[in-house]
Amino acid sequence: MFQNITPITKNIIIINVIVFVATLLLENYGIFVTQWLAGFFPLSPNFHSWQIITHMFMHGGYMHIAFNMLTLLSFGPVLEQVLGGKKFTILYFLAGLGGFALYNLLNFYQAYQFTNILNEQNFNIHDIYKISAYGYREGVVFSNNPIIQEYANGLYRILGTPMVGASGAIFGVVAAFSTLFPNAKLMFMFIPAPIKAKYLLPIIILISVFLGVGQFSWDNVAHFAHIGGALVGYLYIRNWKKHNNIIGG
Repeated sequence: MFQNITPITKNIIIINVIVFVATLLLENYGIFVTQWLAGFFPLSPNFHSWQIITHMFMHGGYMHIAFNMLTLLSFGPVLEQVLGGKKFTILYFLAGLGGFALYNLLNFYQAYQFTNILNEQNFNIHDIYKISAYGYREGVVFSNNPIIQEYANGLYRILGTPMVGASGAIFGVVAAFSTLFPNAKLMFMFIPAPIKAKYLLPIIILISVFLGVGQFSWDNVAHFAHIGGALVGYLYIRNWKKHNNIIGG
């Protein structure tokens, strides 16, 4: 596998690993780069324009980066060989941007709802924006009124919680592969039989929608970023096949 790794895929993996290790080392010295490089909600005081790119190279832990990079290593080289380095790079970053866009579009909808409810309760939302500049912390009390507290904390969470990971881009790569090679048989750990790529895409989309809509308390994954990335990957390959007169897969 490592012998056949293509240059763009290899460089993306190397950059991700370097950023991950550097982040851990800098945190030991009290330098928290997450506040600057992770992706925050665009209306948050923590947001900076470069985060729409840099968040793709940040990860929340060893398992997070391991899963993303192993997935990229599995699907990236084949796509890169077929599309070429330039088009593969465009696909990767467009999928990452698509994930960021869809995730924050839904955040915007929620923030709009929370803001309207808080305004109806005559609560000063500017206090939430000020506090969110220091990141999100559990247990902040905004009001003794349970309605105000619930929606104020919801808005505070959106403004102060960073989005990290290459998952949007990675799901775009997986969706692109599944669209280009629908009949390719894939093997996964804990699944005894191979599964065709054309079945993989709808399965992961349905799971992401279920978990994203459910918003379970134990789940802090940005599932709609996965969906946004997968949608971009799918549309990108459909367009590429059309312009290259490729039918089927």
